[in-house]
Amino acid sequence: MHRRNVIVSTKNSELIKRLRSVFAKMDVEAHFLSLPLLVAIQDSRQFDLDLLVLDGTKENFAQLSETESKLTKDGFAKLFLVVTAEMLAQARFPSRLHYDFVVEGASDTELQLRLHQLLWPGEEASSADFIRVGAMTLNLATYQVKVDGVTLDLTYLEYALLAFLLTHPGRTYSRDALLRRVWGFDYYGGSRTVDVHVRRVRSKLGPELAQHLETVRGVGYLWNA
Repeated sequence: MHRRNVIVSTKNSELIKRLRSVFAKMDVEAHFLSLPLLVAIQDSRQFDLDLLVLDGTKENFAQLSETESKLTKDGFAKLFLVVTAEMLAQARFPSRLHYDFVVEGASDTELQLRLHQLLWPGEEASSADFIRVGAMTLNLATYQVKVDGVTLDLTYLEYALLAFLLTHPGRTYSRDALLRRVWGFDYYGGSRTVDVHVRRVRSKLGPELAQHLETVRGVGYLWNA
């Protein structure tokens, strides 16, 4: 494994804080640029760039086609997007670039794993991608959950909620905290949606596994391993 150069193009202070924390655990030289996207790409050439990280703002998605063309022309083909759940439903992802994405609110563990796979393909400790609880296996690399070898039909937010609680076992999170961490900072819906998603996840997990996803009355939810 050798050091990688990463450019982050964002004005989101919360995202900058999270990425600094994640990159501090990796062999990465990160450059944070609060420049217009296409200007950042132009300036990136001086850094011998390995990866461009973008927050999935409407502005960035609007320029994604031009961004893809410029990166492809320069022979650079790796892109990482941090998107909101709202933008995920309408996003058009690149077709000519090697890319990955994560939804705002995903755990730092998932964020680090996905960045690691782009920066050091084939060098991952593959066992770190999997979380196993009894008959259930959650794959952080493929966004899949299997029970007894059968893939569960989870929506993205159902998966994200389960993955977040599984990667933070034994800790209770309020509904508001889960909205911030899973749905993202720009979500303005009511906390009742958390209860709805918890019920759906429990139903799909089945009674034996569902008992791990506990309700803490008056507080919120926790995954009791």
